[in-house]
Amino acid sequence: MEVAVGGRMAASILTLLLLSSWCLMVASGFRQRGIEREEEEEAHGGGRGLRGRFLLARSRTVARTDAGEIRVVSRYRSKSEPCPMHIGFIQMEPNSLVVPQYVDANLVVFVHRGEVKVGWIHEDELVERQLRRGDVSVIPAGSTFYIVNTHSSDRSQIICSIDTTQSMGHSLHQSFFIGGGMNPTSVLAGFDTNTLTAAFNVTAEELERMMQSQRGGAIVYMSGESSERPDLNDNNDDSAWTKQKLVDYLLGKVDKKKAGNGEPVGALHAYNLYDNEPSYRNSFGWTTAIDEDDFSPLRSTGVGVYVVNLTAGSMLAPHMNPMATEYGVVLRGSGTIQVVFPNGSNAMNAEVSEGDVFWVPQYFPFCQIASSGAPMEFFGFTTSSRRNHPQFLIGASSVLRSMRGRELAAAFRISEERLERLVKAQRESVILPIRHHQQPEEDEEEEEVLQLKRGVFA
Repeated sequence: MEVAVGGRMAASILTLLLLSSWCLMVASGFRQRGIEREEEEEAHGGGRGLRGRFLLARSRTVARTDAGEIRVVSRYRSKSEPCPMHIGFIQMEPNSLVVPQYVDANLVVFVHRGEVKVGWIHEDELVERQLRRGDVSVIPAGSTFYIVNTHSSDRSQIICSIDTTQSMGHSLHQSFFIGGGMNPTSVLAGFDTNTLTAAFNVTAEELERMMQSQRGGAIVYMSGESSERPDLNDNNDDSAWTKQKLVDYLLGKVDKKKAGNGEPVGALHAYNLYDNEPSYRNSFGWTTAIDEDDFSPLRSTGVGVYVVNLTAGSMLAPHMNPMATEYGVVLRGSGTIQVVFPNGSNAMNAEVSEGDVFWVPQYFPFCQIASSGAPMEFFGFTTSSRRNHPQFLIGASSVLRSMRGRELAAAFRISEERLERLVKAQRESVILPIRHHQQPEEDEEEEEVLQLKRGVFA
């Protein structure tokens, strides 16, 4: 009798456990479907009111003064989805200086407007490089640098990638100011006075004059430039320290030396995206992509760089990046960016214009389309410095063109003849025109092919 009761109790407990497990599975399923619906709404501009899942609207002002502004644009990041890159925008007024500092991230710098002088420490020597529109240069993580807009009347704008893989906790990068005073505060201020006076070999009064003069912020106007470097071991009262003297002293600037090839030490070259022959060009636009083989300083950053120029009403054909995630900035014009989920549903179909920032995950199919009214130009970075080899899905050099045959025809459940006609209809590669063909009413078979083409490749 006791055995029977015990058996019924065990059966009841097992039934309750199974029922609880089933309820948890159902609840989890509802929650997952809710998340999927929320993501779909977000991708189409609904949900949280975002214009698109892959447009970056989150911007943080890192520094803002009368002399300029530094903004950083980031995408949403969670512990399970680290963000490997942020995009920085530096705008500088004429005759202004980004105060000497180093950051815990590699910076790949692109000059979008104007001209700037960039100085940074390379192998214990100061490198100075005059950069103009289209130039790409690299400032390694931990290398002290400054940026000067040397022009007397024009603003300058720089776009840079900020590699967060070396930053603390993969979060926003940290700036360590070398030059500074009350604002920004130099990292030197963290040492006590006795340590600093001994290290500098100066009096406390001289030290106080240097460490408490700057109050202008991270971007300041240059004033009283002088080529004369202060010598702290002489007996002259050099109380009129200028910002340039401070920069020279802190960075250890010395007379230019000559390297073995006759060029100044540290005269590292830049790569201009507009002066070199494009990677691809046709009647509908051009594109240039550079990697570590084209520009060796990119090797240490793990970042690639590209720029695309589309004529009005043309598109960069649907493609995917097998090697990297892509980040882009619309430099001029307007258009549309379409991104596709792995399951074949639309992830984003968003209109973009100058200043918009977007990103596309590795392997996700996408395309960019210029509006019919004007050309569209966009520039960006990839998360690999190796050759990317984008895979184009449509066009004369596409995956479909290379793979056409009975296997692909069977996959679409059409004849090989129809498949051949369809994949060869587009004669252009990479950058394609937007054309609207009239359908031949008398040819029902051709009509069927055109409808299939729209349905499969829209």
